[in-house]
Amino acid sequence: MSAATRPDGRAADQLRPVDLRVGVQRNPAGSAAIEIGGTSVLCAASVEDGAPRFRERRGWVTAEYAMLPGATTDRSRRERTGPGGRSKEIERLIGRSLRSVVALDRLPDVTVTVDCDVLEADGGTRTAAITGGWVALAQALRARGWERHLAGQVAAVSVGIVDGQPVLDLPYVEDVRAEVDMNVVATADGRLVEVQGTAEGAPFDRAQLDRMLDLALAGCEQLFARQLAALEGGAA
Repeated sequence: MSAATRPDGRAADQLRPVDLRVGVQRNPAGSAAIEIGGTSVLCAASVEDGAPRFRERRGWVTAEYAMLPGATTDRSRRERTGPGGRSKEIERLIGRSLRSVVALDRLPDVTVTVDCDVLEADGGTRTAAITGGWVALAQALRARGWERHLAGQVAAVSVGIVDGQPVLDLPYVEDVRAEVDMNVVATADGRLVEVQGTAEGAPFDRAQLDRMLDLALAGCEQLFARQLAALEGGAA
């Protein structure tokens, strides 16, 4: 796909502009604000004594996700009775992704909760939450002297097929008309944590899947560099 055919003029393998800042809240042990294109997510990692009973005095990492009412064009209602099905599924995805790079059995008897609140939504909110959530988590573990229990980095990005071509990092205008929509979560050593892909119309073939995975892993490599730069310098 040529740059001229994408709404924002990007190449098929190009991320939207990324801004990642740490320490944006005083009270949590770790916090980060991530902006990817028009999507903005606030991530905060809090540490509380005591892990879930099933952990038997070993540490735990979990996540909560919410979209603020003004995050989308039309106001979305607050989930006052608890997260709905979509939010719960995203929370579980974020939690699984973050736990994949933490040596949980080495943590003390604590629960680290990473709250991800979407301030602005323009596609890829769950992938931005994972990428920014890792930075908040890393900062929290570092603040408690538990950085050695962080086994690596994790990031996520969306890919898809639009107008017959695989593309990286879909904004909303592409996401709603994509023939294939996929989210890829990967670690910095090139392993996959989760791949969520769905054909919205015609099925896709193995060659298209391989191309989308290549795009996603290349995009994650850029995000890993941004994560480290943010932790080391305060912003990236």
